[in-house]
Amino acid sequence: MKMQHIGKFIIGSALLAASSFSSLADVEKYTIDTSGAHAFVQFKVNHLGYSWLHGRFNDFEGSFELDPSDHSDAKISITIDTTSVDTNHAERDKHLKSKDFLNVKAFPKATFKSTKVNLNSAGNGTITGDLTLNGVTKPVTLDVSQIGFGVDPWGGYRRGYEATTTFKMADFGMSYDLGPASRMVEMTLSIEGIRN
Repeated sequence: MKMQHIGKFIIGSALLAASSFSSLADVEKYTIDTSGAHAFVQFKVNHLGYSWLHGRFNDFEGSFELDPSDHSDAKISITIDTTSVDTNHAERDKHLKSKDFLNVKAFPKATFKSTKVNLNSAGNGTITGDLTLNGVTKPVTLDVSQIGFGVDPWGGYRRGYEATTTFKMADFGMSYDLGPASRMVEMTLSIEGIRN
């Protein structure tokens, strides 16, 4: 009887280990492709209620991982070089880098790390995470849409998403008065990942 119980325990443990290994094996890891300008971190701010001021961060890096059959455990991490802010206007970019806004001398990096994922099987939904910007960390929620996935012309495998979020500049310590129409920032992450 003891040998039977030991045998069942060993078989059960082996099946559990195999199941766990299979689950881990299903997780795909991707590096965000920033080398070929196939990924963007962009933002826009309303200008006086008359138009949109558009900008971007030219330098950033990141990665994400997911189980293609179950996106609920997906994870994403992005690091942005705030000194690379670019609005196509040198004097404005200089101001944005100052203490009035991004304070890049003190905080040259911004980060986003996911904490909660609510994506359906098509890869659409929301991702909540911690955004650290200008030395302040706050939770933000991204609205996410999966653009597509598949084999690329070079034999690799890619997956792309677009995500947007809106937040108050003052929430991240940027209280410079641009007028009532310009207090919110809309940020868009367009990412294309290459499977590792």
